[in-house]
Amino acid sequence: MSVTQRVSLLFFVLLGAVACNRDDVTPALPLTGVLYESNFSAGTDGWKADFTDYSTANGDMQLRSDWTRLPQPLDSTRRSVMLSGMNRSDDLFMYLTRSLSGLQPNHDYKLVFDIELASQYATNSFGIGGSPGGSVYVKAGASATEPKRQLVDDFYEINLDKGNQAEGGKDMLVLGNIGAGEDVEQYTLIKRSNTDAPLTVRSDSNGRIWLIVGTDSGHEGLTTLYYSHIKVTAL
Repeated sequence: MSVTQRVSLLFFVLLGAVACNRDDVTPALPLTGVLYESNFSAGTDGWKADFTDYSTANGDMQLRSDWTRLPQPLDSTRRSVMLSGMNRSDDLFMYLTRSLSGLQPNHDYKLVFDIELASQYATNSFGIGGSPGGSVYVKAGASATEPKRQLVDDFYEINLDKGNQAEGGKDMLVLGNIGAGEDVEQYTLIKRSNTDAPLTVRSDSNGRIWLIVGTDSGHEGLTTLYYSHIKVTAL
């Protein structure tokens, strides 16, 4: 190898090292503005579904999730992530979660979630244990800890503080319920947001957090929802 070739090789090695160092200290995502947004047109976009707050002794919970089209009479050319479950425990939590990388390490973010989902449940409806629309609560949050289902004394629970039903917790806030309006009987797109109460979360040392959205149910019946758009903004 000639002297010129050695100098060229050393130059590119040093250039690569500098680039790596810049990647380490420069976040790929902004400190403020939209950090994440998806309408699920190409797939689940990394979101994974799970279910908690029920006992192993409960009967058929009919727990299902799928990447599918929006239901009629909505625009069936649009895609969504469907979650469905029979709340035999009177406390079923159905949720989606995904990681978000490229953040500033060990940095506090104030997050606003804007969620669009399809619901067919009337706000003023009545049901066993609670209203199918008014007693099923939309929640959103984030944590540096990966949300996971865990079995404790024959009861499935989540490893985060999400609160319970109408109450939020340290890691999740209540954005409202799934009531789609008075006397609604068919699927309707509804939007929920925590614009007035941002959630503060600290990223881990690698600049990563876990996003989580879901519903906490007080209605003892079947709930089937379609998440069609999720946006997360840092203030």
